[in-house]
Amino acid sequence: MYDAVVVVAPSVEVSLPPAIKDLVHQAAAVDRRFGQGVSLLVTERMAGGRLIFSGTGLLDGDTDDVRSFAEAAGRGVMRARDAGARRPVILIAGVPERARYAHAHEVGALGALGALWEPLEAREALGEQAVEPIESVALVVPDGIDGATLCARVEALEAARRVARDICGTEPERMSPIQMATYCEKVFAGTCVRVDVLKVTSQLMKHYPLLMAVARASLPVRRHHPRVVRLVYQGDGPVRRSFFFAGKGLSYDTGGADVKAGGHMAGMSRDKGGAAAVAGLFLAAAHLKPPGIRMVAELGCVRNSIGAESFVTDEIIRSHSGCRVRIGNTDAEGRLVMADLLSHLRLQASKSTNPHVFSVATLTGHAGRAVGPYSIAMDNGPAMDGGMARSLEQVGDLWGDPFAVSRLRREDFLFVRPRTRADDVLSCNSAPSTQTPRGHQFPMAFLAVASGLVRHGRAGGVPIPYTHLDIGGSGVVGGDWQHGRPSGAPVVALAQQLF
Repeated sequence: MYDAVVVVAPSVEVSLPPAIKDLVHQAAAVDRRFGQGVSLLVTERMAGGRLIFSGTGLLDGDTDDVRSFAEAAGRGVMRARDAGARRPVILIAGVPERARYAHAHEVGALGALGALWEPLEAREALGEQAVEPIESVALVVPDGIDGATLCARVEALEAARRVARDICGTEPERMSPIQMATYCEKVFAGTCVRVDVLKVTSQLMKHYPLLMAVARASLPVRRHHPRVVRLVYQGDGPVRRSFFFAGKGLSYDTGGADVKAGGHMAGMSRDKGGAAAVAGLFLAAAHLKPPGIRMVAELGCVRNSIGAESFVTDEIIRSHSGCRVRIGNTDAEGRLVMADLLSHLRLQASKSTNPHVFSVATLTGHAGRAVGPYSIAMDNGPAMDGGMARSLEQVGDLWGDPFAVSRLRREDFLFVRPRTRADDVLSCNSAPSTQTPRGHQFPMAFLAVASGLVRHGRAGGVPIPYTHLDIGGSGVVGGDWQHGRPSGAPVVALAQQLF
């Protein structure tokens, strides 16, 4: 049934089944490096004649965390695949008895499955079986754990991350705005998630004026036309919580009139990671069917092209909320797209049960410069009172999908304040976010003002918790936006936090 055994452990000295223990101890006796990386033993005593040992390294340091199991499992299962295995079984051993490793088995399994993903273009060009030959992955779970429940959740979360990777990682023609909408329709066909696609240009211009300013230069090219994808999930039973998501889905970002020169355009087909993560989260909900919650999303699927029709700096555009936005930099387009989405969601949230609004975006380079490969969560006042950002930070640590927490401050609102009576808010300064103090914080202030959410703070008549998630540092593994593997962040942390 199985054709390879993959052992994931911090060392060969941990408790292992006797047959495996004998083999790894024999190997370690003649190879002092055994267990420090990935090692393959050929033996008739294991399924398929293959025993692979993948070491996690030390786990007792102050900064060590559960991601070590995901990384080691990924390396191990890829070694099994490359050796010709098609049905590996994973044994995770030596898990420290500390709270931060409580979900090591789930995280390890997710790491293994995620490592096997290959780009959509490769699967379509070469065939799924050729590029993703693994047929199944089994997991040994400890006594006392419901293996069926654990595996069902892992499968749902990985299916969700797979969707996120596909949307985020696919090149800009294959995953144009129109193709993004079509992909979502196919993914959610037959599920409990309703999909509506807004595509009539005149209606989009009327109801999403900022989004359509970004899309203006793309309109002469029919295949690049914008779309707004609406997703709705409602679980069984009375609604106890309502969640609303705005996802940035830039199929490609040239920078617009403020063009990304000097090679900085490479990788900008991945500027749709926010919309990708939101779509993935909804697929997780479709699989897991959490009761008592309602989720609504709007994905802004747009191409920021450059041409005679480009919007330019200094324009003043009235947003859906009625806010007069002065354009400060056309390369700060994602916040314009999301401001209109958030305004629509704001109206729904104000009438919903226990609402919480999220924006999710690969928004700023400053996020990656500030915190490296971590997602960033920022709360408005009501969301901070509920502890959303801090909870995401804690849950993310446990599930290998980590967050850093930033604070929205008064200086952020001062930064985007209007300079004349002609406008209500400034979209951005003219410098890159990486060269701007508080470069990932002040965009949230803009989003709050331009969307109207600023009127729903602690002192508002109808307070609405709002959390902004910037995945500009975590959207791809290793920070290589052109060639790196899309991470699927922060699908797992969000799913664990919300349902």
